[in-house]
Amino acid sequence: MRRAVRDAPGYSGRAMSRVIHVFRQPERFVAGTVGEPGDRSFYLQAIEDSRTVSVLLEKQQVSVLAERIAALLEEVARRFGDDRPGAAGDGTDLDPLAVPLEEEFRVGTMGLGWDADSQSVVVELLAVSEEEIDESVVLDDTEEGPDALRVFLSPTQAQAFADRAEKVVSAGRPPCPLCAEALDPQGHVCVRLNGYRRRTPVED
Repeated sequence: MRRAVRDAPGYSGRAMSRVIHVFRQPERFVAGTVGEPGDRSFYLQAIEDSRTVSVLLEKQQVSVLAERIAALLEEVARRFGDDRPGAAGDGTDLDPLAVPLEEEFRVGTMGLGWDADSQSVVVELLAVSEEEIDESVVLDDTEEGPDALRVFLSPTQAQAFADRAEKVVSAGRPPCPLCAEALDPQGHVCVRLNGYRRRTPVED
């Protein structure tokens, strides 16, 4: 059994059992959504040269990844004495996902690391698998395991990804001020009101 590590735009070869899409100098790595609030599908998309890979995942996974990237950057700054990149602010990439949007796979397991040689944050997203994932598969070119997307990000790129991801996650339905659950356009059964329906405020 062999694997395929796709690390160049001109990759070609016969089909292998495992495909690892590697982006060492991505022009873009962002979180984005398709659909209306309350019915959104979440994607991560990497672009480098002529390659674009998009993977589907859950809202909670996007949120967790953003939080862990922020924590990793703080740890790197603490250990190596480097200043943590500031928030991207107005420079955050807010453009929509590139189309056509073709889902490569649905994300099951996520990995995160720091590559000291390239001074990069490494994000790895592994496809959902029916079999239990061995930890040795994550961030490794093992011959067996689920397909994966591996992206190398500079600290600045990683911070920008986290900033945008937080915006994407929070851009859905507004939370109920009483129970913090998401409000639906037609209203919301609030547990703090003993099951009475709380109407969504009408926006101008």
